[in-house]
Amino acid sequence: MNQSKAPVLEALAAYHASGQTPFTPPGHRQGRGVDPRVRAVLGDDVFRSDVLATSGLDDRTSSHAVVEAAQALMAEAVGADHAFFSTCGSSLSVKAAMLSAAGPHEKLLVGRDAHKSVVSGLILAGVRPVWVDPQWDAERHLAHPPTAEAFEAAFAEHPDARGALVTTPTPYGTCADLTAIADVCHRRGRPLIVDEAWGAHLPFHPDLPTWAMDAGADVCVTSVHKMGSGLEQSSVFHLQGDLVAPEVLRSREDLLGTTSPSVLMYAALDGWRRQMVEHGRVLYDDALALAAQTRTRISRIDGLRVHGRDDFCGPGRAADMDPLQIVIDISAWEVTGYRAADWLRRHHGVNLHIADHRRISSQLTHADDDGTVAVLLTALTDLAAHAAELRTGQPVRVPSPSRLRLEQAVLPRDAYFGPTEQVPWDKADGRIAAEMLTPYPPGIPAALPGERLTGDVLRYLRSGVEAGMVVPDAVDTKVTSVRVLREE
Repeated sequence: MNQSKAPVLEALAAYHASGQTPFTPPGHRQGRGVDPRVRAVLGDDVFRSDVLATSGLDDRTSSHAVVEAAQALMAEAVGADHAFFSTCGSSLSVKAAMLSAAGPHEKLLVGRDAHKSVVSGLILAGVRPVWVDPQWDAERHLAHPPTAEAFEAAFAEHPDARGALVTTPTPYGTCADLTAIADVCHRRGRPLIVDEAWGAHLPFHPDLPTWAMDAGADVCVTSVHKMGSGLEQSSVFHLQGDLVAPEVLRSREDLLGTTSPSVLMYAALDGWRRQMVEHGRVLYDDALALAAQTRTRISRIDGLRVHGRDDFCGPGRAADMDPLQIVIDISAWEVTGYRAADWLRRHHGVNLHIADHRRISSQLTHADDDGTVAVLLTALTDLAAHAAELRTGQPVRVPSPSRLRLEQAVLPRDAYFGPTEQVPWDKADGRIAAEMLTPYPPGIPAALPGERLTGDVLRYLRSGVEAGMVVPDAVDTKVTSVRVLREE
């Protein structure tokens, strides 16, 4: 295929040139009806290119197959059999992927470090999760993806499981041994689904971790807006092999997705694919070199430890890591990442990726350069000079790994939709959660519907909120009370 083509962008340019007069949504009529105050902030071109995918970008019957052509180019560019665009983010894409492998009350092996969107899919579909424990770094209080051996053991105990789902890279940039996990699944004729939301860039440079399709995964979900040049909410899910039928995956996406997809997102996805095919190798040569220099320079700032392969990779840890995720341990300062991140935004206008009880992180992409890195280094140097002022004496009470793990007492769907009540947090020990309690970012639930709460996890969440943790999906975001299943 001609990878220099960009079907969506070309069709959009043709639409502008054709002088069409729409009597269809969107009602703003390419910006003519938009309040000038809105246009002053968002710009005219956003509205000018906000057109319908059918009866706009394409005709009523989609006879020109504009989007289909762009998806075929994407699949070829990354070595997949099929690619599907989603404008509802990977939160939808991963649900569609799950539902293509398992249905209501069927089992699916799922790494317990999964994103909250995976749990939402379990709730909606009634899939029965078999949780596979990640690898816990007890020293650093950090989870790395589960091992192939852990999935092997789970399949041995649950041979009726319909497939497996693993999250890699994690938001911290650590990666699973996907080739080995795919082999575990395929020896049983079961599909492997990979939530690779943080890995859309991986196919485009050999020095990045192996991407899911190259490792043999069957379905891979990527968030192009995270590490690529897509607009927020743009996602692509890829398919190869014959363990998941393309018409089934397309049907599941149609079941969940919007009937009004954004052409703006399609266009950005189309253009990003072309950019990566033509220039990705050079762009990531530069990005990786910049990341290496940045890691070295941050490490010279007193009190900062930049995590690298020696910390994250090896036996009992991750199989690989993405060097563009610059994860910095600040525990030597006795300052939480929450307070450090808030201080950096307030005093330097620097917004960080992850902030947890002892770390901050900055993701670099192909868009960064010496100028953006200079801003980061200046801000971190100033942060080091003010670290003593940020100590609160309120440590987050993080339990040991074994005490973080909760019993799945009830199916997530049954707990979420069952009769519930709100109880004080210190009265919730032993009760079954009916909501997700998710420190965000990175968005991995500490407790999810159907799990039996413990005092250790509740104290972790309460002490975390007091130290600056955000738990946005809880009914009571301060976690002074918790929604639980009402039991007779």
